[in-house]
Amino acid sequence: MTDNTMARLCEIKVPDVGNVPSIDVVEVLISVGDVIALEQTVATLETDKATMELPSNAAGTVQQVFIKPGDKVSEGTLIATVMAVGGGEKAAEPVPVVAGTVAKVPAVESTPVASSARKAEVIIFEPATTTGAKAHASPSVRLFARELGVDISKVKMGSGRKGRILKDDVKNFVKKVMVEGVSATGAGIPSIPVVDFSVFGETQVQKLSKIKRLTGQNLTRAWLNLPMVTYHDEADITDMEAFRNLLNAEKSKDEVKITGLMFILKALVAAMQQFPSFNSSLSSEGENLILKKYFNIGIAVDTPNGLVVPVLRDVNTKSINQLAVELAEKSAKARLGKLLPADMQGGCMTVSSLGGIGGTAFTPIVNAPEVAILGVTRAKMQPVWNGKEFMPRLMLPLDLTYDHRVIDGAEGARFMAMVKQNLNDIRRLLL
Repeated sequence: MTDNTMARLCEIKVPDVGNVPSIDVVEVLISVGDVIALEQTVATLETDKATMELPSNAAGTVQQVFIKPGDKVSEGTLIATVMAVGGGEKAAEPVPVVAGTVAKVPAVESTPVASSARKAEVIIFEPATTTGAKAHASPSVRLFARELGVDISKVKMGSGRKGRILKDDVKNFVKKVMVEGVSATGAGIPSIPVVDFSVFGETQVQKLSKIKRLTGQNLTRAWLNLPMVTYHDEADITDMEAFRNLLNAEKSKDEVKITGLMFILKALVAAMQQFPSFNSSLSSEGENLILKKYFNIGIAVDTPNGLVVPVLRDVNTKSINQLAVELAEKSAKARLGKLLPADMQGGCMTVSSLGGIGGTAFTPIVNAPEVAILGVTRAKMQPVWNGKEFMPRLMLPLDLTYDHRVIDGAEGARFMAMVKQNLNDIRRLLL
C-alpha cells in the first residue's frame, strides 16, 4: 500500500438471506493475499432450496478468511476481511487501520442449527421409548434441543464430562432419528431393500444435489402427513389465448411477452379471494386454521440443480405485465442459482406448470404448510358440444391437489369451477 492513510480493513459478511438459520458453505473462492474486485464472488453458499453466490462488498487484498467448505453460516457471519484502498468498498463495515498495520479481527464461529425442515422431521420420527431419567445438560443445550423439537430425556448419554449432554449429542440424535425414518415410529412401513445393481451390469453412482435431497424429504413428509385429493378438470381458454396473442403482437421485440400463466395466476387469486380456506394453513396442533390476508403465489421452476419455487408477492395488486416481468427475472435467477431464501418464502399457494413440456394430467403434491397446489399441463384443441354443434375450442387441463383436512370435495370442485369461469371469460377478473 502506497498510502496507508487511505487503507481500510473491510469486513465481508453474510447478508440478509431471509431468516434462514443455517447455510452450508459449498466452496470458498478466495484465499489470503488474493486481490479481489467489488462484487466478485468470494464463496458459494447452499440452503435447502437454492445455491447462491456471495459477492464481495469491497475491492482490495484479502487479509483473512474465516470460513471453509463444509462450515455452516448465517446472517452476519464474518466471511473475510479485505484491505481496501480509497473508495473501493460498497456498504462495507470498516475496521480502523493504524500506521499501515492490519487490525486483528476475531473469527466468528458459526453454530450449526438444524433447518425448519429437519425440525419437522424430528417431530414426525420421534422414538416412543424414554428413559424417564433427568437429562444432564446445560440450559443452553436444553434450549437448543427444544428449538429442534427434541425431548432431551431421550438422549441417553452425553459425550461431555461426567456424561453431560452437549449440542453435538443432540445433533447426532437428530441424525440418528432421520436415518431410522418412519420405521422408528413402528408405523409398519418397511424400508426398500438394498440391491447391488452392479451384478446385472455396469453402473454409475451420481450424487444428488442438496436441493433434490431435501426436496425429496419435504415431499415425503407432506405425503405421509397430508391426506391429499387431486381433482382434474379442463378450462376453455380459447378467448383468453386470442387476447394474449393480441397483447403480445402489440409488444416490441425487447418487451417481456405475456404467457398464459399470468392469466392463471390472476384467475387463481380471484378464486382464493372467494374461497379463503385455500389461502390458509393448518396450525401445528391441528385445532385452528390460519387465514392469510395476502396473496403470494409460488411458481415451480425447473433448474439444473432441481426444482425450486420462487414466490411472486401480492399478485392481487399487480398487473399482468408486472407479473410477467417479475416472473422472468426470478426464473432467470433460479436457473443461475442466484435466488435468495427470501425469494422462496411466504407462499400461499403454488402453481406447477408442465405446459411447455406436455402431458394431459398429473397429481402435484401440496407444498406444505400450504393447503393446495394447482397443476397445469398443455392446452389442446378439442371438439366441444355447444348445444347445437361441435366447435373447436382450446382446452386447458387443470389438476388441483388439496389437503382434505382443510378442504372437502365439494369445496374443491366449487373452487375449480371458479378458476375455470375466470379463465373462460377474463372480464370476470375486473369485477
